[in-house]
Amino acid sequence: MRTRALVTLLLAATLLPGCGGGEGDTLRIYTTVTQDTVDAVVDGYRAGHPGVEVEVFRAPTGEVTARIAAEQRDGGLQADVLWLSDPLSMQQYEADGLLLAWRPEGAGAIPEGLSTGTFWGTRLLTMVVVHGTDVPAPATWADLAGPEYAGGVAMPDPGFAGSALGALGWFALAEGYGFEFYEALAANGATQVPSPGDVVAGVAEGRFLAGMTLEYSARSAIDKGSPVAIARPEPGAIGISSPIAVVAGNEERPARDFVEWVLTAEAQEAIAGTGWRPVREDVAWDRSGGLVVPDWTQVFDRRRELLDTYAVVFGG
Repeated sequence: MRTRALVTLLLAATLLPGCGGGEGDTLRIYTTVTQDTVDAVVDGYRAGHPGVEVEVFRAPTGEVTARIAAEQRDGGLQADVLWLSDPLSMQQYEADGLLLAWRPEGAGAIPEGLSTGTFWGTRLLTMVVVHGTDVPAPATWADLAGPEYAGGVAMPDPGFAGSALGALGWFALAEGYGFEFYEALAANGATQVPSPGDVVAGVAEGRFLAGMTLEYSARSAIDKGSPVAIARPEPGAIGISSPIAVVAGNEERPARDFVEWVLTAEAQEAIAGTGWRPVREDVAWDRSGGLVVPDWTQVFDRRRELLDTYAVVFGG
C-alpha cells in the first residue's frame, strides 16, 4: 500500500504546473517585441511543447511596465517570462531582484556584452544612418556633422526612444565622440524629432538629407518603395539587444524551456525571418559594416546624467 501511495504522489507531482513542461502547464509571457516576431517564436515553441498553454501579453513598453508595477502592488508579478526591447527596463528589474539567476543552454552562443547572469539578448535592434538615394552615404558617424549635411540631419529623441538612448550612451562614452559629437551636430543644424520612425519619414519626404534610425524601420520603408538607403558608418551600426528573462520564483519549466528555445538556432532563424538581426552569429544575416554595443551598465547607472547633458547640448 505504501508503495502504491508513493507512486500516486509521484505521478501527481509530475502534473503540477511548472514541473518539467508537461501537460497542464501554463506559460505567461509579457513582451514588447513586435507581434510577427512573437508569433513566429511562440508558434515554434508550441510545436515542440504541445502540452503547454502559452498566454502572451504584448504591448508597448509603457503598458507592459505599468502592468508589471500594478501586479507587484497587488500581490506579485504574474508573468513567467519577460521579453523586452532594450536592456534598460530589464536592468531595473534585475536590480529589484525580480529575475531568476541561471544560465540557459545556448547562452554561450551569445556574443559578449549582450547578456548578464539573469537576462540574455535575443535579437539586435541596430541604429544606422538612413539617407536619400540621391544623398551620399556618410563614411563615419562623424561625417553627419560635416558641411555636406548642414541643416539636413534628423536625430531621434533619446528621452523618448530607448534605441536613441542606447545610441546616446555609446557616443557619449566612445573615444573620439563624446558629447562633442552632439555639440557638432547641433552646431551643424541637426533637428531632433521624436522617434526613429519620424527620422525615416522625414528623409523619405525630402525634409532631411539623412538621419539616425533603426535599420528595421528603414528596411520597412525601402520595402514599401520609399526613396531612402541605409548606411552603417564606421565603426559600425549601434546594437541594442532585446533581452529575455525568467521571473524569479519560476525555478522549473516551462519558463526556462522557452528561454532556451529562443536562443536556439532554429528560433533565431525565425527571428531573422521577421526582419530582426539574430544574436547568434551562426545564423545567416548581413553583418557587413561592423557593430558596436553600448556599455549598458554605464548607460543604466548614468541615464539621468546622459539625458540632462544631452538636453543642455541639443536642447532636447
